[in-house]
Amino acid sequence: MGQNLKLKAMLNQTDKIAIWMESSLDDDYGKMGISALRYLDNEILCVIDSVFAGKKLSEVSIIKKDIPIVDNIKKAKAMGANVLLLGVLTSGGVRPKSWDNVIKEALNHGMSIINGLHDQVYPDFSKYLTNKSQWIWDTRVPQFIPKIGSAKASNLSNKRVLMIGTDMAAGKMTVGLELYSYLKEKQINAGFVATGQVGITVTGKGIPLDAYKLDHACGAVESAVMEQKDKDIVIVEGQGSILHPGSTATLPLMRGTCPTHMILCHIARNDSLRSLENIKIPDLKKFIKLNEELATVIGTYPDTKVIGIALNTILMTDEAAKEYMKKTEEETGLPVTDVVRFGGDKIFSQLI
Repeated sequence: MGQNLKLKAMLNQTDKIAIWMESSLDDDYGKMGISALRYLDNEILCVIDSVFAGKKLSEVSIIKKDIPIVDNIKKAKAMGANVLLLGVLTSGGVRPKSWDNVIKEALNHGMSIINGLHDQVYPDFSKYLTNKSQWIWDTRVPQFIPKIGSAKASNLSNKRVLMIGTDMAAGKMTVGLELYSYLKEKQINAGFVATGQVGITVTGKGIPLDAYKLDHACGAVESAVMEQKDKDIVIVEGQGSILHPGSTATLPLMRGTCPTHMILCHIARNDSLRSLENIKIPDLKKFIKLNEELATVIGTYPDTKVIGIALNTILMTDEAAKEYMKKTEEETGLPVTDVVRFGGDKIFSQLI
C-alpha cells in the first residue's frame, strides 16, 4: 500500500476506472474527467454524478460514449471499478471538505485514487488503505528537483511545438494530445511532454509545472524536453496564458522548450478572460506577435512562429463555427480550425 508517483508503475491496462464528476459533468471544472474520458486508454466503467444519474454520458456530454452515469461509489464498485479518478478540478487546487467522505468510501471499498488537486490525498487518507494492491496517486507532486534552466533545448535539431493560449482552459492540453495522436498515426517519431495533472494522468508521466518553485520551473520543463531529444517532434503541453494575472507558466514553458513552432488556442467569440472580464483579449494578430517575440527575445533564442489557431467552438453551431474560423483566418493570415470538431490536419500537416 502506498503513494504512487509513477502512474505507469501502478495503473495497469486491466484496471477499470470510475470517474467522480459530481455536479461538474457539464462545466469547466470537470476538465480532468472529460479529458480522461476522451483520452485515457483504460476501460472507464462509469461516471459518478448524482445530477445526471440514470443517463448515458452521450446524452449529457460532448463525449459521445454510452458510459453509464451512477450516483454513488457503491454502484461503481459493484460494476467492477477498482480505481476512482477524481475528475473535478477546483479553483486553486483546494480539496473541498465535502470530498472527504467520497475518498474514504472509495478506499474502504478497496479502490485506488487518482487526485489532480494541489491538496494531496495521501497524507490525510493513507490510513484508510485496506490492501497491498491499493494506492493513492497525487499527480501534482514534483518527482525531482531540476537544475536551473540553461536553454539546452535550443541546441536540439528537432521540432518542438508549444501550445499557448489566450486564457486558462482554452484547449492547450487537448490540442497537444490531438497533435500527438495525429503524428503517431502518421508514424512520426514524436514525443509528448505533459505539464499538468490532466496530461500526466492520461499519458502516465510528465511534470506538474505549477507545483514547482518558480526558480525550478524552467529547469523542470527543460529536463522533460531533453529526455525526449531523440524524438523528431516534441509536443509540449501549454499552461495558463501570458494574459492571465494568475498564471506564471508561459515564460518557463517558452524558456524550457525553446520552441520552434507554437499553436495558439482560443475560445471562439471570447473577447475577455472568462474569470476576469475586465481583462480584454487583444487583437489575435498582435497577441501572436507578442508571444513570438517573447519566445525568441529578439533572436536570442531559436526563431519560432505560430503556425495556426486552434479554436474551441463548442458553444457554436457548425455553420457559425465555420464562419468564425473563416473570419479568423482572414484576420490573422493563419490556418484556423477546431481540432476536436473538424480535425487538425490544416494546422498539423505543416509539421511533417
